Amino acid sequence: MSLTRIAIINITGYIGAEVARLLCNHLMVKSVSVTGRSEAGKRLGSVMPHLSQIDLTIETTPGDADLIIAALPHKASAEAIIPLVGRGVKVIDLSADFRLKEAGQYQQWYDHTHPAPELLQKAVYGIPELRRTEVAKAQLVANPGCYPTGAILALAPAIKAGLIGRDIIIDSKSGVSGAGRALSLTTHFPEINENVSAYSMAGHRHLPEIVQELQALQPNETLMITFQPHLVPMTRGILSSCYASLLEGKIAISQQGVDELRQVYRDFYEGEAFVKVVDMPPQTKQAWGSNLCLIHPTIDLRTGRLIVVSCIDNLVKGGAGQAIQNMNLMLGLPETMGLEALPVYP
Repeated sequence: MSLTRIAIINITGYIGAEVARLLCNHLMVKSVSVTGRSEAGKRLGSVMPHLSQIDLTIETTPGDADLIIAALPHKASAEAIIPLVGRGVKVIDLSADFRLKEAGQYQQWYDHTHPAPELLQKAVYGIPELRRTEVAKAQLVANPGCYPTGAILALAPAIKAGLIGRDIIIDSKSGVSGAGRALSLTTHFPEINENVSAYSMAGHRHLPEIVQELQALQPNETLMITFQPHLVPMTRGILSSCYASLLEGKIAISQQGVDELRQVYRDFYEGEAFVKVVDMPPQTKQAWGSNLCLIHPTIDLRTGRLIVVSCIDNLVKGGAGQAIQNMNLMLGLPETMGLEALPVYP
């Protein structure tokens, strides 16, 4: 059986490089083309030595491929993808350019007018645990943001079951790789080391996709979501702590209620290879390097609040790994293929 040909646009970013690394372990696909305009013409191994076993030269535009994974920044990604979709190529976009369904939100959150609003309804938001059937049939998949992946998976079972009120708080802490490879004072080592900081307090760009996807699970109730991200001095990982009041009469505020809550979550994610409901609060190291999302739901028995903690590796389940999970679905391959590696410890 011939291998499916994959092209990666912008392999010189953290996410693009991680896609390439993970695809090396895949049995049914082969990376045949990689781009990176700033390093075009160079051998990939000379630019990224850890990828030296991939014998390719970096190009300015992608070559012929059966499926293209784009890891460009927002706006630039849409410009590259629109002609590919027009030619009928299957595409997975790792930017935000096709995640939101309302074109007007791009002006509000990303400060640009979307160049192809007609494609927003065609694109499928690629969170497999919630949209598996749609992803499998899609030509264009919008890979979720890293923060939304952890938050949506943490809250989806409780919202779908109607257990919580409309007021929700998501407190997330991310490693520095989430900011990408571009140089910035805020991610400069002396600034981030031994320091924790809150940012985007007026509203983070990932908020509208969190609202969009969680609201779809409870369309009859307008959710009020506060999302506050923090930067912590580590390379990989996102830990999200989510809070909401439990609705009266829905679940007992007792240890029995905690057990029932965990069962709701286990039933919701039954059979899922990459979402694990755990009995102890997870740590980012427990997901490091893997496509896992670890979720710990519980109840604050003093206040009657739901507390859910989730952990992911922002570059894998929060980015490249989820893209490959979506790719497998789009190609009719086993969903776990190429993603079976356990977390790295310590």
